[in-house]
Amino acid sequence: MLNIDRDVKLSQDESLSIKLSYLLLPKETQRLDLYFSLPVEMGINTSTLNEEDYFHAHVKSHSAYYSEQLHLPLVRSRFISQSKGEKSDYRLNLNLYSYQIRLALEADIKHTLNIKDAEVFYPAATELVEQAGVLLKKLRRYTPPDKKLKSYFDNADNYLSWHCEQMFLKLLSKGPKSSEFAKARDTLRDFCRSESAYREEREYNSKQTLEDPNRITNKMRLLQRLIEYGVVFSKETKNLNLNLQRLVRGTVTAVMMAFVMFLVLNARSNFQEVTLALIAMLGVIYGLRETFKEDLTRVIWRKIRQGRPKWRHIFKSSADNKTIHTQTVWLEHIRRKALPDDVENLFKKRRQQNKQAAHLIHYRCDSKVIAKAFLPGYEEIQQQVFFNLTPFVRYLKKGAGKLYSLDGSKVSGQSVERRYQINLVVTYSANGTKTAKRYKITLNRSAIVGIEAMPD
Repeated sequence: MLNIDRDVKLSQDESLSIKLSYLLLPKETQRLDLYFSLPVEMGINTSTLNEEDYFHAHVKSHSAYYSEQLHLPLVRSRFISQSKGEKSDYRLNLNLYSYQIRLALEADIKHTLNIKDAEVFYPAATELVEQAGVLLKKLRRYTPPDKKLKSYFDNADNYLSWHCEQMFLKLLSKGPKSSEFAKARDTLRDFCRSESAYREEREYNSKQTLEDPNRITNKMRLLQRLIEYGVVFSKETKNLNLNLQRLVRGTVTAVMMAFVMFLVLNARSNFQEVTLALIAMLGVIYGLRETFKEDLTRVIWRKIRQGRPKWRHIFKSSADNKTIHTQTVWLEHIRRKALPDDVENLFKKRRQQNKQAAHLIHYRCDSKVIAKAFLPGYEEIQQQVFFNLTPFVRYLKKGAGKLYSLDGSKVSGQSVERRYQINLVVTYSANGTKTAKRYKITLNRSAIVGIEAMPD
């Protein structure tokens, strides 16, 4: 994972997608800009990549409460009892607690797996399993009698039990192997067996579901989304230029119609009666109107919308539907002269052989947090933006070839693949400060090969 600074991170998400993560504080405003420099040979331009289509299909935003310092011992359990607070708050508090356990467990498991010394690894793993057991007991200490609330509890309990078991099985699978710590490994296995038996005793999952890995995995993904209610924000996207676009289309149509009517009236005045020539002339006039109306509308609209914000994301709490923060988004093809000086200077630092003709795409996102305070236990919001690069490689050549070499008297050939490089500059402004960083994304037709942060 690559750090732009302490608040912004760029990493590979899937085979052909990247993820940008940064944090938002209460009442804060931030600006994020991404400048993609795509080699001309990739075939990306205004004719082959529509900004709106790309935005709606391949740019995804995700926003949720976040705590970077959240670990298992710090998970708060005081809110999960129905007797504390309003009855209507039970689901939100339960989800908040469950979400904290999931994030904290994943963070602690990831940290433990980085330990390669068995003498340090297994005591840490044993402590983790004890802490997870305590948190699950706190959750199960109170089972709500209300049938509706009990269904929320069962979903959270089922998911957390399964997720904890999976995390510790992963720990056993990937941790260092050592016969000296057989007792510690048995402790981890016993915990996993007890959680599996607990779910079986509660009849949380059917036999058919348990026997099919795909069914049980997909069910748990559904339960995970259910416990994110109130913690992960719902998103509403508005098109900011829809009415303006209608106005432009209507104005162009009105002007064209007025011009056509002028030609038609002139044509009628020159012919005393309906003739074949008049019919042919009217046909040509209306044909020209239909031919040029769409082209003229498209050209005028592209000029008008250049530099204008296109969409607004509104993130709301799924619990009370209150707006937490908003984002104003731009996405457009730009010319090199539109680049800010600091971005242009970063692009100029490329090596001479990499300074090839390129097409530029600019993504901008202005964030504004409206909420003055967040839920208990959270002081930050994590915003994630995912860019799928699949449309960028649509026109790439498969282009595998051979590299020949001479080994003594024998000639050998080694298969090589065609690779491309995208230069990406990320700028980030918050609290009166601005940072900028250039990245080199190497990819082929099927996957991102690597992401490299370039020196300043």
